[in-house]
Amino acid sequence: MITIDKENGIFHLHNAQVSYVLQVVRDRYVLHRYWGRPLKTFRDSSPMQAIDRAFSPQPAAYPNERTFSLDVLPQEYPAYGHGDYRLPAYEVRLANGTTVTELFYDHYEITAGKQKLKGLPAVYAEEKEAETLHIYLKDSQGKLAVELLYTLLQDSAMLTRSTRITNCGSEALDLTNAASFALDFSDHDFDRLSLYGGHAAERSLERVPLMRGVQETGSRRGASSHQQSPFLALARKDAGESNGEVYGFSLIWSGEASFVTEVEQFGTTRVIGGINPFEFKWHLGVGETFQTPEAMLVYSDKGLNGMSQVFHQTVREHIVRGKYQHELRPILVNNWEATYFDFDEEKIDNLAQSAADLGLELLVLDDGWFGKRNDDNSSLGDWFVNTDKLKQGLKGVSASAHKRGLKFGLWFEPEMISEDSELFRAHPDWILHVPDYKNSFSRHQLVLDLSRPEVCDYVVKAVGDVLESAEIDYVKWDFNRHLSEAFSAVLPAEQQGETKTRFVLGLYDVLERLTAKFPQVLFESCSGGGGRFDAGMLYYMPQTWTSDNTDAICRLSIQSGTSLVFPPISMGAHVSVTPNHQVGRVTSLQTRTLCAFAGDFGYELDITRMSAAEKEQVKKHVALYKKLRPTLQLGKFYRLLTPFAGTKNETAWQFVSEDGKEVVVLYFKTLAEPATPIRQLQLTALDAEAEYELTDYLPAQRLSMDFGGEKSLDMKGQVFYGDELMYNGLGVEKIDTDFAAYMWVLTKK
Repeated sequence: MITIDKENGIFHLHNAQVSYVLQVVRDRYVLHRYWGRPLKTFRDSSPMQAIDRAFSPQPAAYPNERTFSLDVLPQEYPAYGHGDYRLPAYEVRLANGTTVTELFYDHYEITAGKQKLKGLPAVYAEEKEAETLHIYLKDSQGKLAVELLYTLLQDSAMLTRSTRITNCGSEALDLTNAASFALDFSDHDFDRLSLYGGHAAERSLERVPLMRGVQETGSRRGASSHQQSPFLALARKDAGESNGEVYGFSLIWSGEASFVTEVEQFGTTRVIGGINPFEFKWHLGVGETFQTPEAMLVYSDKGLNGMSQVFHQTVREHIVRGKYQHELRPILVNNWEATYFDFDEEKIDNLAQSAADLGLELLVLDDGWFGKRNDDNSSLGDWFVNTDKLKQGLKGVSASAHKRGLKFGLWFEPEMISEDSELFRAHPDWILHVPDYKNSFSRHQLVLDLSRPEVCDYVVKAVGDVLESAEIDYVKWDFNRHLSEAFSAVLPAEQQGETKTRFVLGLYDVLERLTAKFPQVLFESCSGGGGRFDAGMLYYMPQTWTSDNTDAICRLSIQSGTSLVFPPISMGAHVSVTPNHQVGRVTSLQTRTLCAFAGDFGYELDITRMSAAEKEQVKKHVALYKKLRPTLQLGKFYRLLTPFAGTKNETAWQFVSEDGKEVVVLYFKTLAEPATPIRQLQLTALDAEAEYELTDYLPAQRLSMDFGGEKSLDMKGQVFYGDELMYNGLGVEKIDTDFAAYMWVLTKK
């Protein structure tokens, strides 16, 4: 609901979970007044105080009013140049070279539901599910018009923000910064949380005190990146997983992003998020409009888990679309770590037979099936079958899978091109390339210029032709390098700063057309694993390969960090061989399996070479996962312990089914310790008055000598009330092995 107090210029967006308040002062300035727990009404119990601040100048209209300065006002979309020295939300360069504009409030509009953002992924909602506030600003000299969009979902603490900027002057201008949102907090008593990493080490949580001055989380790689996720949270010092106030921000964008915090001289905090302004420039002709990507803003008074629950629900119900939005995801086997490039029809046929024998459901053929691709030096862009490997083409391997009751999937990397390819020889100008300089290579490949419509058309046709050539149920869409030399051969000089942004917009156009044409295909996004794990990609592809690192212990932090924003059903998680191919670690099959249970489960190893005992164990794991899959994929997810807190030696995750009747708990301890306390694992979100029976229990293997008749804590069949499980907890057995993993399944009686 949006309530308006016209007399005081107050806009109050509120529901049962949250309130967000704006105020227009002096009929000019749109200020941020409150964001937090829901309020019955906002009557300004803590009014802004008029204080004379030295070196904080007055706007031209108020030259003698020394207590009024933009330098201290909590503005919703601040400019630079009229006395506010903090970071601005937008910047322009006018035709005369000046950079100063002045936005004043003009009018507002309220619409039911939420309109689509042209060419961009965004939260979607029906008329009954949301309301949208449009705040219109105009430059005092008629150079610009800006529309601020605020949508509040009806039954959620989710607020979305984005901005439209229009050149309404008589000359072209350059937009050099265009944030999706800005807002000011009245203090800085926060910790700053971000997700950092690298290839095979994505999304570790960094929690540091919010510092005075400027701190930035951002990517300059042309993609949302492995290195810095497009996410930021500000948490009160006492906030933990289940308690305390947290403000979370996530951008629905797959390109370069930036979240900047600035604690200024008087201790207030400004947060600005959107496309990274580094080397960004958008040339706006007269009458043209630029639409920023959308940001999701979440308030939680129930800690980080409370924030994550809102993000998860929004992603599942208002980001992901299509057939697989609420459909259970299949258990797959991918041939990559089994064969790499060295495969033929016989190997894939044997893999399909083994997959069927083990109860798997989807066979995925990874890199190497096309062109002359026998290593990563050639053939990207040549999306036709390598008949030296696959004599019967894709129809043959697809039929091999389907006749055994399996679905069939295929790997692509359509945004890339190899210098040694028929496509490059035909269209060498189709790459991102700076004139007069040689190109950088990464994984021996170059990047197609998706800012060009003809290149996008080629990708749609080439991939579409393959998908029509055989029965293909799944696509893994990879992106194995970041952008460099981001110059387009067809854009004029004044528009070259648009290239990286137009690349992402071109990608979105490609994905919209392909997913609309092939709605039966399950698309999975990948970028060397989790290098493009963002809500923008999930709008088109309902799951993402979480990381190329398949080591279960590394995955504990990768998946825990990812879960701050994204639900487990969006995370590809596979069992691989030991020693692990990325870090060389040896872990038990049970540990690898239970970690992979917390996502879209599958296998990434040569299952044809497993021992008979291993195959029997896999069959049991697969049958158990199928039984628990509705809870693991569609249930609510909670972090009980994380590898980022405490001793950083324990991780525990809990899943609760949609109807609350089944609870799955996974616990991992990285290293065994002598004389360690016995862990009592306190569960959460149970019905305190209900009884729960322990119906399944998988303990870690015991290795140490038993000199005194130690007994297992297998309490299978016992019944406990929810209050005891939450407040007293489940006892975890003595752990005497590294990389231990346990599972409990409880059924509500």
